[in-house]
Amino acid sequence: MLRFLTAGESHGPELAAVIEGAPAGFEIDIGAINRDLARRQKGYGRGGRMAIERDEVRVVSGIRFGRTMGSPVTFIIENRDYKNWEKRMSADPNDRGEAKIVTRPRPGHADLAGVLKYNLEDIRDVLERASARETTARVAVGAFAKQLLTPFGVTVLGYVASIGTTDAGVPSSITIDQLAHTTEESQVRVADPAAEHAIIAEIDECKKTGDTLGGIVEVVAAGLPVGLGSHVQWDRKLDGRIGHALMSLQAVKGVEFGMGFGASRVRGSELHDEIGYDAAASRFTRHSNNSGGTEGGMTTGEPLRVRVAFKPLSTLMRPLRSADIRTKAEAVGAIERSDVCAIPAAAVIAEAVVAYELASAFFEKFGGDSLAEITRNWLGYLEQVRNY
Repeated sequence: MLRFLTAGESHGPELAAVIEGAPAGFEIDIGAINRDLARRQKGYGRGGRMAIERDEVRVVSGIRFGRTMGSPVTFIIENRDYKNWEKRMSADPNDRGEAKIVTRPRPGHADLAGVLKYNLEDIRDVLERASARETTARVAVGAFAKQLLTPFGVTVLGYVASIGTTDAGVPSSITIDQLAHTTEESQVRVADPAAEHAIIAEIDECKKTGDTLGGIVEVVAAGLPVGLGSHVQWDRKLDGRIGHALMSLQAVKGVEFGMGFGASRVRGSELHDEIGYDAAASRFTRHSNNSGGTEGGMTTGEPLRVRVAFKPLSTLMRPLRSADIRTKAEAVGAIERSDVCAIPAAAVIAEAVVAYELASAFFEKFGGDSLAEITRNWLGYLEQVRNY
């Protein structure tokens, strides 16, 4: 039922997101969407752009008096930095002379492949849309999607598992609400104070040397019913859809569910989640969650856990070797304003992407045109599962 598109350039006047298929009757807190946008801007190691922007959505359509109407929802997010780029990013051909052409592609970015693919003379025509600034719109979409899941008791949280060479532990008995509070208080969105200290030190070292850092984020979703997604076609498998969405994020190089790649190094008897039955709750249970909450492309009813590996950012203050696209001479990659480390923000972005895919699968399963209709379908299904 759900689909969305984003539009806009990094230094253009604004970003836009259009969400189609949102049912009617859902209460939407615009302040909560703006809080997620603010979360995306935080984190130790962010660059100067975050000091300029104050991301907030302006609702253009689809929400009236705080509720969805069933029509497409449109969000606009202003780029405050546009005032410094108005002539250089102008749609008016008379302003062409104001632009400084970028001809030195950055290794690791979309720069070179983009200009070759689209036959362009200025790398800025590629880097503006390829920029991770686009994820601002996706966070707004994901924040909206989380509110579509809230009435059904589904919670989604992203946090940092590692940055650089430092792994961050998570207390085994911590609840998702406690984890959310703890990681939100951390400058690098971890639940491990010792790891936070080491990560900050490594970020500071990279600042001095003009380098960048990547890391791994984990997204957990609790409260999911069994059976979202399907085994019957390749493109209906929920873990495949989530993996596709996460891999579409800038700088992502790997996605794993549960034990992920580690599952290839243990025997089946150590890996697979044994099944039990809780008679009091009338539900099947699992004695572990090594699968990360999915089997056969469907949710198992256990928490969904997915980890995402982000490479270091491509813009280095000590740029790598490159070649000028115009002269073909040896050069170094162009320097654009950037972050040393954006992994704390990446956790919020991954959270948003997963939330959207879960909401999409939820409405496919319990589809209806209104909150009341979907709630009836959801409650009926839960009863069916309990009475199985």
